Amino acid sequence: MVIYLKLFLTAILWGGTFVAARVVAQDVAPYSASFLRFFTASLFLIAIITMQEGRIPRLKRHQVIPAILLGMTGVFAYNVFFFFGMKTIAAGRASLIVATNPIFITLLSAFFFRERLDAGKGMGIILCLTGATLVISRGNPLSIFTGGVGWGEIYVLGCVASWVAYSLVGKIIMKDFSPLAAVTYSCIIGGAALLTPALLENITGLIGGFYLRDWIGILYLGFFGTVLGFFWYYQGIKAIGPSRASVFINFVPVSGVFFGWLMLDEAVNLSLLTGAALVLSGVYLTNRPR
Repeated sequence: MVIYLKLFLTAILWGGTFVAARVVAQDVAPYSASFLRFFTASLFLIAIITMQEGRIPRLKRHQVIPAILLGMTGVFAYNVFFFFGMKTIAAGRASLIVATNPIFITLLSAFFFRERLDAGKGMGIILCLTGATLVISRGNPLSIFTGGVGWGEIYVLGCVASWVAYSLVGKIIMKDFSPLAAVTYSCIIGGAALLTPALLENITGLIGGFYLRDWIGILYLGFFGTVLGFFWYYQGIKAIGPSRASVFINFVPVSGVFFGWLMLDEAVNLSLLTGAALVLSGVYLTNRPR
């Protein structure tokens, strides 16, 4: 029972990251916000992995390139796109676009790893892409071809591409690397890569002017959204398996839309609700246990 509660709370925490990022992105430059998030996360992860495994496991020679790719896709690229996007797009809308991640992972896993793609998954992909189109276009799909899609949506689609790449690389490195170690290394490598562009944004000169809400948002993103969320999620995978654990991801966009409405007074219109229903149905069909 406890593991199901942790998985549910993980989805709630991840939904909350869109609100936290929306708040932080208004005051903190994208590279600086990303660096501070993963500097915070890395400190906690190093402490946790040291307590659990005695030390941070050394990378083997064949793991170095995959670990760098994990850090540059799932941390560096994803979060730069994330914070650029959250400057202009509503938290609820962004969470629904990001919810299409499993669809593209499923498609590319079938292509690269020859994973089975049955009729149910095919229907789920169609539903999810239809819902995402409604959300991105704000209920007018033809606007996609007439320049009606803003940079915020484009940046968040960059998040999706980055996370798909991270997940596919992760399929390779996870074969002989613990999930906690992989997350720790990706945070350290991605955070280190973010330092130079953060310095170019003058993070050292501006950091003293951040508001309390910015520090709360950064702490939430670093600890609750990254460390605790991933830690509980991988505990769930270990306890009940990836198929059953992944079902709880369906709650992420729901909580993202809810928190956006509750805390940021974001509008919830018909196109958003219809798109949400289609995306959630598609993600469920694609990831339901056999």
